[in-house]
Amino acid sequence: MAACGVSRSLFRILVLLVLGVAVFLGWRAWQDWQRGHDPQTVAAASLQGLQEQNILVPFTARYVAVVTSTQSRLGLEAKKTLIMPGTVRYELDLAKLKQSDLDWDAATGALTVTLPPLRLAGPEIDLDAISEFRDGAILLTLTDAEKTLDAANRKAAQAELIKQAKGATPMRLAQGAARTAVEQSFAMPLKAARIDAKVTARFAGDPVE
Repeated sequence: MAACGVSRSLFRILVLLVLGVAVFLGWRAWQDWQRGHDPQTVAAASLQGLQEQNILVPFTARYVAVVTSTQSRLGLEAKKTLIMPGTVRYELDLAKLKQSDLDWDAATGALTVTLPPLRLAGPEIDLDAISEFRDGAILLTLTDAEKTLDAANRKAAQAELIKQAKGATPMRLAQGAARTAVEQSFAMPLKAARIDAKVTARFAGDPVE
């Protein structure tokens, strides 16, 4: 009977030890889970994913340039008008995003991401849609005026397309699209990790709210 009592005591001790180990391992696992779902850790992982994408194109727009060049020689005048459509891409260089561009406010649960400035790529000219109008056939035929006018028009048309692309309205739309895309890229992983956070993407020149 005494041996049976000892066996039961040993069994209870073993059970308590097993339970203690289980509780300890559970506590360690919970700590690891908490570290793995730390907002700053999740944000850092999201940042790395964005950096690997390299370039984000949040917005593209098509513009049409209409330019005219004139040449006067030998008392004659020649004029050519060029209508040239082109597409401009608004790019965000995600490789330039750094850890220091992320600002996590634990008190308010807010993540602010400061973005590099947008850059313009293009214009990509739609060669099939180009139109030209010419006036002054004599001067254009007898001299190299047409070649000079064409070169001037092409240069002026490309400059005009970029000027239109930098306008206040398209830049506002492009920046808005960039902010939305980046905010979603950070907000979705945070939400998946069950972290309630408000994500705001901003450009360096944006007013601070």
